[in-house]
Amino acid sequence: MNILIVEDEAIIAARLARLLGEILADSDHRIHVRPTLAEARAFLAREPPDLLFLDLNLKGKDGFALLQDAVASAFQTVVVSAYGERALEAFEYGVLDFVAKPFNRARLELALARFRARRVEQPAALRFLAVKQGNATRCVPLDQVVYIRGAGPYAELVLRDGHSLLHGKTLERLEQLLPDHWQRTHKSYLVDLRQARRWLSHEGSKYELELEDGTLLPVGRTRYKALKAQWLT
Repeated sequence: MNILIVEDEAIIAARLARLLGEILADSDHRIHVRPTLAEARAFLAREPPDLLFLDLNLKGKDGFALLQDAVASAFQTVVVSAYGERALEAFEYGVLDFVAKPFNRARLELALARFRARRVEQPAALRFLAVKQGNATRCVPLDQVVYIRGAGPYAELVLRDGHSLLHGKTLERLEQLLPDHWQRTHKSYLVDLRQARRWLSHEGSKYELELEDGTLLPVGRTRYKALKAQWLT
């Protein structure tokens, strides 16, 4: 696992690196520390990590300047901050976890467990999906996304207006962050079940989900019954 810590207080950065190193002692890992936004951006452009631990106050600069770019990327982000009042905002933009300072080993173990989980229970609902477009980052309201389709190492967001956007995260990483009404209906699809009109069963154990706009999406045969039952409740 490749981990980047972005923290300007050397003592806190060293403690965070030490504790993470202890937790991951039995696994292959690398931990890097960068104290400024500029150094963090340079590192991320050169060597994207698997997991980012990000402080929100970096020598007086707002870590949210990096956060929106981070949540649009393939890796997951954990905020580590004394500004607990910003936790809700951070979750709305798609962080995996928010660790309040002062932290201990048990809390960091929980953050790493969330990273390894297929799906995690979020204390606040995701509201935006950040998408990189050239040198800019666009925050797309989640309620404008109808479904998400796997596109190799990326995920394709299909919007209500018919347009599509590529997100830097895989389906698996997005699934960790999405609210419960978003479900994996097929190995290649995540769907907002609130958009479902009806479930279709065909000969040969083939299943489809029809959305409100008439779109037909495939449904995995092992998922059909459970998803239909969840939709009916």
